Amino acid sequence: MTVSVALPARLRHVVIEGPIGVGKTSLATRLARACGAHLLLEDPDANPFLERFYRDRRRYALPTQLFFLFQRVEQLASLQQLDLFQTVVVSDFLFEKDALFARLTLADDELRLYERIHAHLAPTVPAPDLVIYLQAEPETLIERVARRGNPIEAGIGEGYLRALAEAYTRFFHAYDAAPVLAVNTEYLNPVDRDADFELLAARIGKMRGRREFFNLAA
Repeated sequence: MTVSVALPARLRHVVIEGPIGVGKTSLATRLARACGAHLLLEDPDANPFLERFYRDRRRYALPTQLFFLFQRVEQLASLQQLDLFQTVVVSDFLFEKDALFARLTLADDELRLYERIHAHLAPTVPAPDLVIYLQAEPETLIERVARRGNPIEAGIGEGYLRALAEAYTRFFHAYDAAPVLAVNTEYLNPVDRDADFELLAARIGKMRGRREFFNLAA
């Protein structure tokens, strides 16, 4: 069954974010399809350094990070060609989170170089109208990454996923550039369950504050 939703008129650019394994790309894809939006996705498979990064973080962190930086700049530049008054955009990445990964993976001297390049390349695009921040416990992320069996992700360690989940928590604790709806996905599966997707869509439509939480009990 195909579920259609109508986003409030004020939401022209919605971002789905969260750590690896939380389901952001799948949800962004479903939401865009349900509301007839333009879909903008990261393309990790295009990054030639990513698989090597998961096997040897220290050696390949900088080229991996810089590739993603250039990719995101190019993708967000494409938004400037769209009329956001006429087109709804759903994406699975927030540009500001690029620095989150940089601080997590780069050595001090590499981070200084990255920050200089970032300062020259950072796009001047408006903040999204809403960020949906998907949350899950590290153990859940570990299980989901293992279950989907992506060969590129085979080298992701549990320690890295735990550190990433904590980094996201700190990042969104301080983030205030756009309204944030934090969604606990431990017992909510809006990708595979129509009822859960409809619950989330209704919650999005009712959101009025700058920071709200949606937590479906077990």
